[in-house]
Amino acid sequence: MKKTKFYNQVERKWILVDAKRKTLGRLATRIARILQGKDKPEYSPNFLCGDYVVVINAKYIKVTGDKWREKIYDKYSGYPKGRREITLGELMQKNPTKALHLAVKGMLPKSKLGKMMLRCLKIYPEENHYQQAQRPFRVDI
Repeated sequence: MKKTKFYNQVERKWILVDAKRKTLGRLATRIARILQGKDKPEYSPNFLCGDYVVVINAKYIKVTGDKWREKIYDKYSGYPKGRREITLGELMQKNPTKALHLAVKGMLPKSKLGKMMLRCLKIYPEENHYQQAQRPFRVDI
């Protein structure tokens, strides 16, 4: 009889990613894979086994084409005429970390586990970050 292996105790590391001059979508897919733990041999889709990710220099992300003006993010208040639109350029001026956060959020599972994975992502617009105590190691993505 085969036994299913459950990896309940997985060592989770802290990874530092520099987003300067990286393409938004390509960076987001690699971060989502790390958060899910798909790069580990102990990967299981039903529990949290991914690493913590710290992203610095999110302000300097690049996009291809004319997405600064054409890519639109929208939100709804729930009321009639409650739709608000904002372009990627305006969003980056207002909150430089939000675009990467939304890109990674869209690539994670839509469940409680996906929300727990998203909490393991820390994004900062500049070089300085608050995770020096965890000693994250730099990964070139």
